[in-house]
Amino acid sequence: MALIRSAKPLPELLVSQGILTPAQVQAAQAQATKSSISLKQAIIQQGVISEQDLTNLLAEQLGMTTIDLSTYLIRPEIVQLVPEALARKHTLVPVFKIGDTLTVAMDDPLNFFALDELRLRTKCAVKTVLSTATGIRQAIDQYYGARGVEEAAHAINEAALPKAEEALAEDAPVIRLVNQLILQAVRDQASDIHLEPGDGVLRTRFRVDGILREVKGPPLPLHSAIVSRIKVLSKLDIAEKRKSQDGRFRLKMEGHEVDLRVSTVPTQFGETVVLRLLNASQMLLSLPQLGLDPALQAQVEQLIHLPHGILLVTGPTGSGKTTTLYAALNLINDPARNILTIEDPVEYQLPGVNQVQVNPKADMTFASSLRSFLRQDPDVIMVGEIRDRETAEVAIQAALTGHLIFSTLHTNDAPGAIARLLDMGLESFLVASSVAGIIAQRLVRVICSKCKETYQPASHVLRDTPLDGATKLSRGTGCAACHQTGYKGRIGIFELLRVTEEIKNAIVAKQPAYVIREAARRGGMRTLREDGLAKVRAGVTTLEEVLRVTQLE
Repeated sequence: MALIRSAKPLPELLVSQGILTPAQVQAAQAQATKSSISLKQAIIQQGVISEQDLTNLLAEQLGMTTIDLSTYLIRPEIVQLVPEALARKHTLVPVFKIGDTLTVAMDDPLNFFALDELRLRTKCAVKTVLSTATGIRQAIDQYYGARGVEEAAHAINEAALPKAEEALAEDAPVIRLVNQLILQAVRDQASDIHLEPGDGVLRTRFRVDGILREVKGPPLPLHSAIVSRIKVLSKLDIAEKRKSQDGRFRLKMEGHEVDLRVSTVPTQFGETVVLRLLNASQMLLSLPQLGLDPALQAQVEQLIHLPHGILLVTGPTGSGKTTTLYAALNLINDPARNILTIEDPVEYQLPGVNQVQVNPKADMTFASSLRSFLRQDPDVIMVGEIRDRETAEVAIQAALTGHLIFSTLHTNDAPGAIARLLDMGLESFLVASSVAGIIAQRLVRVICSKCKETYQPASHVLRDTPLDGATKLSRGTGCAACHQTGYKGRIGIFELLRVTEEIKNAIVAKQPAYVIREAARRGGMRTLREDGLAKVRAGVTTLEEVLRVTQLE
């Protein structure tokens, strides 16, 4: 084992380095206890130091080497030396073996129980190097993840006797297979899992960063057992295969809860299943993290701090509207305000905010809940979505009587939100006097930092854009860290329409959307495509991504 210098306790080290104050340490310790996570995780979640910087600091303190696992290719025979369960239990991964010494990447090299267990299991001397927990988990997923699904599938095939579907759905191998599939999706940061039976195949796809990609999944003969298990979890009718069904369930894994919305649809080859993953305990993003540039952020913050009015966020499904609203709520969340939300479903947990989930069976709709909220002495109300005239009318009434309302609409751009409200049958003068601002947004994939390069685009690529031939662009070449896609993560592009006097007059006159758009442009509005192109110039995303999610203006 590598010689490890004596080290200060982590809190003392961070305080001595001026990274944390004693009060921040206490807050992190309280959060760690409350959330059943390590102190290290709680400190990282505070956002005062990145995971990589903390790992580097610990390496310097302990006199150890750090390793970037995304640049390593670990041989299968080395991986097989350490069981997956042991690797996940202690967050470690074997890297290479020289003679009788096994080098293992860990995020906690002082975990002597793990080291002892490794020596007993591998019969090797163990040398440790430091890596981030995130990097280690990604490596574990890369080298163990697919095998976990295969092993579970093999165990089902080895079952001695056929069983009734309901009984099979409760079998340990089937449970393990479904759990492994969901766990793999969570670790890949997928938003959806698609299980689609076809002619002789069961296609399994994950939606990652907004794009579907095929993954290695279970074979077609196990389709029925998997669907039955998912139906049992979501309390759907196992016997009903001729109708579409919708349900939901919650799983607790790796210290947090994941809500899953389930949709089944019958097809000629069997039932397709789509699971939408919602991590209710994931970290909230701030406005800069969403992708707002400083000038636009300042304008949005002005709207967020208004005493009353309606702020709408528009865009298609999956464009990050709810995340933006939560960032806004988090900015103004303090004990001096009574903040209420009605959502379908509750996607994040906001301390100090009273959050209600839609329940049509109990007559808890957006409109009825909004009416009830007005009797709760609110300052700010978030309505998950304005879907109908009734909800829109109550929202306008609330805004005109001194409340700040946040909500979403499904429209292509900010001016289109005005047309949508008028199409619902609302009076134009009420819309003009209640709506303060509209944010339209899309999500674009971010270029992977591990394989990013600059290049000179061909002239035809720049057609229909304001970019000139001298512009150098960035792209990802594809690597293990980004699953060869060239992208890792997503960021927002935005346009903000502030309802000025000119725009109010256009609304009252029921002018078409293009007239409102021209007025907004005169007032300084930058369109979605323009904001996207600014991020292309900055090397954040690619031109192809921006053109994919925006329309020609």
